[in-house]
Amino acid sequence: MSSVSVDGRPQSDPSAVPGQAMRRRNSLRIPHGLSIEAWRSLGQQIQAISSSSSWWLGDWLLYGQSEFPNRYKRAITETSLDYQTLRNYAWVARRFEPHERYGDLSFQHHAEVAGLAPEERGPWLARAQKNGWSRNELRRQMRARKEIAGSARATQLKMKPDDGQRERWQAAALRTGDDLLTWITAVLDDAATSVPTASG
Repeated sequence: MSSVSVDGRPQSDPSAVPGQAMRRRNSLRIPHGLSIEAWRSLGQQIQAISSSSSWWLGDWLLYGQSEFPNRYKRAITETSLDYQTLRNYAWVARRFEPHERYGDLSFQHHAEVAGLAPEERGPWLARAQKNGWSRNELRRQMRARKEIAGSARATQLKMKPDDGQRERWQAAALRTGDDLLTWITAVLDDAATSVPTASG
């Protein structure tokens, strides 16, 4: 049977099943006359396997960590992947329980947010999914948010009240049931809202 490899060259394979693509470790042979629907379905299958393999390796390594000694040495031998790559897969997989993983987003999306606090990871992934962000766009958005937060950092106020002021302020805070800092903040907020705005 005549078929076409991924590089477009005609090939024949006596074991090929008519109408089906032949998958090998280092090639994909697609038969002539494959329908557009079958071709699209094949692409979706390939993408799903590619996207899933990082999670599978990460979960496989975590299992090895809990069940077998010398897990990474054995893993490197079995997969021919380098130690750091395997550690990264395991680290990201450990950060996300299966129910926390977004199926519509890549492993790389999750790797981008894996270093964040648990309560921050989900919202970022949800935004990426909702807006259709690529991994690079997610990284850009996170960097921009960090820069905005850094520039908007509050200015530290230094106050040096005398003993009489400190006692009066502390007594007033106690009467309201607030600590001194909360009371001072409330008083300053009230003062700021009572100042008339400049007109035209």
